[in-house]
Amino acid sequence: MSNPRPSPSRVSFASVTPNNLGTVRKLNAVLFPIKYSEKFYNDIVHPDVEDFCQLIYYSDIPVGTMCCRIEVKDGQARLYLMTLAVLAPYRSRGIGSESLQHLIDTAAAHAKPKISAIYLHVQVSNSDAKRFYERHGFKEVGLYENYYKKITPHDAWILQRDIQPVKAPEGK
Repeated sequence: MSNPRPSPSRVSFASVTPNNLGTVRKLNAVLFPIKYSEKFYNDIVHPDVEDFCQLIYYSDIPVGTMCCRIEVKDGQARLYLMTLAVLAPYRSRGIGSESLQHLIDTAAAHAKPKISAIYLHVQVSNSDAKRFYERHGFKEVGLYENYYKKITPHDAWILQRDIQPVKAPEGK
């Protein structure tokens, strides 16, 4: 039995902007068990993260969001994946995998700053999400106790994937 996968042309991405922020808010309200702050929404429209904060479309329908922030510590830039989710009716179509691969490829090509890794938190009760990220090269690097304040369980796995930069093609 084959699993239906969208053709690459059916999944597309658009940077989060003030013009589509309302769509992101509506999707997040459905996709996540917590309400995000105004600071979160102000931060994801910042030009520095436009490559990493994206609306996910399937056949021109907004079906998910992917939002990251760049963190620099000890001269190393890492990408923190704050949110990645796809609406339930559109899951198991490869959209999440394509979105995560898009993020990995974008991080690898990013030059200023050079991204050394992507990391995220996954609630310890969400073993499906943990397996999803592990299938895409993420490894458990720690446990953050009491990470979640308003949902239980409170603990989160910390998952990380190192990023290998890609060389720019000659002449670019």
